[in-house]
Amino acid sequence: MGTFLGHIVPGLAFALFGLWHTLNTIRSYKLKGPSNFTSATWFPFPTIKHLELYLLLSFSLLAAVLQLLDYPLFALSFKPDNLEHATMFLHVIIYASVALAVDFSSSPNTLAGLVGALAASAFGQELFLLHFHSTDHVGLEGHYHWLLQLIATASFLASVVATGAPGSFVAAVIRSASVMFQGLWFVVMGFALWVPSLAPKGCHAVASAAARQGAVACATEEASTRAVALANLQFSWTLAGVCILTAYLSLRPGMVKPVEYRQLQPRGFDMCQGSADHPGEGIKQVHVAF
Repeated sequence: MGTFLGHIVPGLAFALFGLWHTLNTIRSYKLKGPSNFTSATWFPFPTIKHLELYLLLSFSLLAAVLQLLDYPLFALSFKPDNLEHATMFLHVIIYASVALAVDFSSSPNTLAGLVGALAASAFGQELFLLHFHSTDHVGLEGHYHWLLQLIATASFLASVVATGAPGSFVAAVIRSASVMFQGLWFVVMGFALWVPSLAPKGCHAVASAAARQGAVACATEEASTRAVALANLQFSWTLAGVCILTAYLSLRPGMVKPVEYRQLQPRGFDMCQGSADHPGEGIKQVHVAF
């Protein structure tokens, strides 16, 4: 994943995935209300119910294979860093496969906790493999990866809480928003670390011939400190964008239209008197779907 595309493609995928989950989590909460809300690890599409899981499974399989084939060389490779990245996607594959199997089973509701636990496990393994990565990310690149671990920690903890307390809207929306944050941060890393023209002032892109990877090196300690400060600001600005979008989706009216009640009065019918046999006749409910 140490390339520009290796960060941009999965980053955009995770950002869209997190946005989809954030939107549906908020919509579900508004529709069901606080007392009936239950968090979900995946949401059905209108046309193809399991499309989300199919896409997640396909994307993870492709990403794991590309890691083992050492893209873009397409030569079978079992280097530790490639295996670590492939293993991250392996846990996503396990989660998506079990989620599909559970939903096709005779009792999907009773096994919802298992699916939630596997989702939390996928985030936990991501955090574990990022923290003990065999590739020694140092300098500015290491700082970007350390900030990524903070987001992965939030996703893991929110998933654990949402599994143990499925009625918690806070845990559910933090889990969804943190996935979107992860994706956006991958995109930021792709541009900040792998586009030479965007290197911070006093720093420059360098390449490792052995690993065919790029990084950013700073000439002085002052330039390095400034670059780290810029990375912190990028992290904070990205988080601010996620918070603003999540708040907007939560406050936006019209996501779920309430039930409306109207009184229908037929011709020649006295609404005040009603009918002797049917006193409540003439009062009808009109449900407005969304």
